[in-house]
Amino acid sequence: MAIDPSPDAFRELMVDEEPELDEVMACVFGVQRHEVRTYLALLDAPGSTVEELASHLDRDRSNVNRSLSTLREKGLAERRRRLLDGGGHVYQYTATPLSEARELLHETLDQWTAAVHDRIDEFDTDAV
Repeated sequence: MAIDPSPDAFRELMVDEEPELDEVMACVFGVQRHEVRTYLALLDAPGSTVEELASHLDRDRSNVNRSLSTLREKGLAERRRRLLDGGGHVYQYTATPLSEARELLHETLDQWTAAVHDRIDEFDTDAV
């Protein structure tokens, strides 16, 4: 996972006295707010299909699919294949529990902070 929060998003997060979960997740994980909304919808309805989420979120299925791909890449959702009685299959998605997502937020932010500390240590007084 990339550890590169947007400087503008990070700045906004720091000046907000009580940032909301969607703001923190968007900044730390580098995701869009609609992707966080998809994550939150999955928390409320584990095992949802793309079609169910698209209906719930009032978004196009292709956009929901892209959001789910991003969430899976970030470790915030998983996909399970369910075989249908009449043949074929459907994918069902479940959000990573919020307790685990909080740990991922901490780990990602810690990695980013360590990278910034390393960069600070690389500054040479002669080059400044």
